[in-house]
Amino acid sequence: MRAHLGDRLVVESPATGASRRDGEIVGLHHEDGTPPYDVHWSDTDQVTLVFPGPDAHIRHLEHRPGRSREPSRPGRAEAGDESAGVRLDGAPNPGDIGRRVAMERERQGLSRAETARRARMAPDYLAYLEQRPADPSPASLISLADALGTTAAALRGGGIDLPPGRGQALLHPQLQDLDPDECRARLSTHGVGRIAVSTPDGPAVFPVNYEVIDDTIAFRTAPDSVPATAGTDVAFEVDHVDEAMSQGWSVLAVGPARIVTEPDALRQLADRAHTTPWAGGERNTWVSIRPTRLTGRRISPADE
Repeated sequence: MRAHLGDRLVVESPATGASRRDGEIVGLHHEDGTPPYDVHWSDTDQVTLVFPGPDAHIRHLEHRPGRSREPSRPGRAEAGDESAGVRLDGAPNPGDIGRRVAMERERQGLSRAETARRARMAPDYLAYLEQRPADPSPASLISLADALGTTAAALRGGGIDLPPGRGQALLHPQLQDLDPDECRARLSTHGVGRIAVSTPDGPAVFPVNYEVIDDTIAFRTAPDSVPATAGTDVAFEVDHVDEAMSQGWSVLAVGPARIVTEPDALRQLADRAHTTPWAGGERNTWVSIRPTRLTGRRISPADE
């Protein structure tokens, strides 16, 4: 028997096969994933040391088809494997729940060991949650929320339909200007941005799906829409807010917008487009923006 952090231990009745008890494995004692395990039982909300008997089996977490299942312990994934929870630079790539847990724990000045003690879970499992994408059981999430004085909904990202940026600011933030190369890198090749235009009723801002092709920003819209304003200077903005870490960045491009009419240019835009407009409908008019000014800023911790 081999298990991984986050797997479930199910104990069944040998006679009927009916599930008698199950719990989340929150601690491993051997590198190869063999027993014993620290198990957070769903019926009692307690963590106990378990040596599984013949009536117990492991229910593994779902993973991508074709991937091998090595014992999942913090730091075991290969560097550069983002699907295993590691960024391309080899650093851990935590999930949103783990980042929210770590942020709240650090904001309250709690150590990982103290938080794990309050939540009645193994410190190794808390480290796993904070450092890797994970989907803890409802019982584990409730225990963590209780230990941190918050709610499970907040740790899961409750308020997803509300504007970002409602969390607390960093204790020691720094605001940095981005150079043009960094701005271009953050624009990347496509995404969702906002175009600001002047209208007879005053300034207006519209979200659009955009492409970046040869340093030109382009998007599709309806021919009679406001964003199809041609021959005027516009502002185009993209940003990213990391709600869990209270940091983020924004890039602003300013320049003339025009409707693309040349057949070759239209064909090239259509061939290289990554997505269709999310708004749907007949949006076949391409508008291009060639930035004359490109600026950006980033908010991050002072020690980065």
